[in-house]
Amino acid sequence: MFNKRTFAGLAVFTAAAITLSACAGTTDAPASDVDATTATSAADFGGLDALIAAAQAEGELNVIALPDNWANYGEIKAAFEEKYGITVNSADPDISSAEEIAAADNLKGQDTAPDVFDLGTAVTLDSLDYFAPYQVANWDEIPEGNKEATGLWVNDYTGSMSIGYDSNSVPKPESLDDLLGDDYKGAVALNGDPTQAGAAFAAVGLATVQSGGTLDDYQAGIDFFEKLNDAGNFIPVNVTGATIAAGETKVAFDWSYNNLAAAATVDGWKVVTLPGAVYTSFYNQAISKDAPHPAAARLWQEFIYSAEAQNLFIVGGAYPVTIQTLQDAGTVDTEALDALGELKGELVTPTADQAAAAAALLAEKWAAAIS
Repeated sequence: MFNKRTFAGLAVFTAAAITLSACAGTTDAPASDVDATTATSAADFGGLDALIAAAQAEGELNVIALPDNWANYGEIKAAFEEKYGITVNSADPDISSAEEIAAADNLKGQDTAPDVFDLGTAVTLDSLDYFAPYQVANWDEIPEGNKEATGLWVNDYTGSMSIGYDSNSVPKPESLDDLLGDDYKGAVALNGDPTQAGAAFAAVGLATVQSGGTLDDYQAGIDFFEKLNDAGNFIPVNVTGATIAAGETKVAFDWSYNNLAAAATVDGWKVVTLPGAVYTSFYNQAISKDAPHPAAARLWQEFIYSAEAQNLFIVGGAYPVTIQTLQDAGTVDTEALDALGELKGELVTPTADQAAAAAALLAEKWAAAIS
């Protein structure tokens, strides 16, 4: 059984057991004539079958910044395509959260604009004007602390911030201070720019709490990376599976599910979670208010929060937002959860206000710290 206390710093998980049994396969229901861009629930279409029909009539879904090896999104996208016969167009898988929003601006009014977003917290809170409110059929399964009241954004999955390292080239880091040593010259990298990318933002958060700072002020984390840069150990290379495989990034601050994915394919790549405070943060689903396929965008949300897709996050090494409901209802993939294990340690997660304050501080000080 998942230890509920380990999630106390994230949210209180509800025990509702509403299912999406109607949301499966193709349907003969007629497409609804509702304006999908204004629909705030499947009920506005006349039910899930009508939403499915409307989405299938559109025939496509545009997603962005969803790498196949990130939290199992490759399998999730494929499952959506197979289930509904809707083509998933996956653009720019390796871009940051901020670049997702930039793409929405640049492509607005075009058929290739993103229908949905998957964003880090800081960018989400700064981009509310881009989102359309929507509440999925199993809305009550999502804890109150993990969603905006109208459905502008909803948490979908989390992991813990970890350190991946090439054990064939560098020793196992036991602390942040280890990374300041000569063994890690030109070796340490982030998954993106912390002023734009959720994973890199969280890495500074981890460095903050590991350095004795608090989530109210990320200065301690910025100071650590300044020291890392001054030591010649930090490199401004965005971590990807390709940079890890090529040996270009020998040490990577990244989400546990990304480092675990790399460990499954790259010889010698190992993952460590530092003792002490463990930094966690959910990513957020949101529908673009300018989605070119608005019904498909809403069906994607229904699928993401179904037991099928939430379990696929577990297979990918992430913890889904409805994990407690899955367990209470007996629908959790127990084999995958056993393999993943529990989130352990002193879990810390920034609130919305803390994330916004940290984002402002990083925007002001990050570039100078690593110049």
